[in-house]
Amino acid sequence: MKLAMIGLGRMGGNMARRLMKDGHEIVAWDRDADAVAKLAADGAIAADSLDDARAKLGQPAHWWIMLPAGQITDDVIDRIAAGAQAGEVVIDGGNSFYKDDIRRAKALREKQVDYVDVGTSGGVWGIDRGYCMMIGGPDDVVRRLDPVFATLAPGMGTVGRTAGRVEGKTDPRAEQGYIHAGPAGAGHFVKMIHNGIEYGLMQAYAEGFDILKGKASDKLPEDERYDLNLTDVAEVWRRGSVISSWLLDLTALALAKDGNLEAFEGKVADSGEGRWTIDAAMEEAVPANVLSAALYARYRSRVDTTFGDKILSAMRFGFGGHVEMPQ
Repeated sequence: MKLAMIGLGRMGGNMARRLMKDGHEIVAWDRDADAVAKLAADGAIAADSLDDARAKLGQPAHWWIMLPAGQITDDVIDRIAAGAQAGEVVIDGGNSFYKDDIRRAKALREKQVDYVDVGTSGGVWGIDRGYCMMIGGPDDVVRRLDPVFATLAPGMGTVGRTAGRVEGKTDPRAEQGYIHAGPAGAGHFVKMIHNGIEYGLMQAYAEGFDILKGKASDKLPEDERYDLNLTDVAEVWRRGSVISSWLLDLTALALAKDGNLEAFEGKVADSGEGRWTIDAAMEEAVPANVLSAALYARYRSRVDTTFGDKILSAMRFGFGGHVEMPQ
């Protein structure tokens, strides 16, 4: 399939490369001309503007946008919509707020342009591991785009099948690493909650390792102090433990490189989805004690930093290349 990739940062560029490896044609545009040139060297069709991308796409044009959530994404969608023809498809694979998706889908529908939102998880590792995707939009359009999603998804891999799943009552694509969650906004809503849960999981690891490190404190009786090797603790937990996970794998990698995590200050950013998750919980009157506390802990980290906060920063850098907040 031929589509434009708009935004060639940490995620967009690698997604384009994964698609090209499987035979899809990519028209690439980014305001950073160097990023376009690098992707063109890997086989993409370079575009120097959105109008140029449209001319090179043909009809019906398929636009995949990988830009930061908010105004910059709205601006690009508005520019695409201004010249759009009936039958075009706009796909937002960033971390947009799901209510923005609902608004955009309604506006584009008036131009007979379809809108698909794709909550995408995979970070900087996705080019090799694949991307877990949660998709919202019209069923016929999502099915038409299936070859693209199937290429980006991780596939069955080595993950065992879940006992009890009933054929015909569950989406078989889930085992491949992607689902059609529902209409416009559903994909980003599911991804939003995914990221809210991620905050809680990361905070649990961070606090646990902070307690382990603190066991060597001179504030404790001498016979109760343990100078624990956190690198080894993380490694042993990865193997057969009920708390093993990819986040723990990333923690083990960071600790193996530097057990004191000197490269990190521990001032932990939040990128929106955690806040939106708490907003949704309040709208639904659903208690979300752990997820709320995890979000507030990130706020606190920018004032009073702990070793656990360094663990959080190391995990964020590990899966997404996220750097700490400038102070």
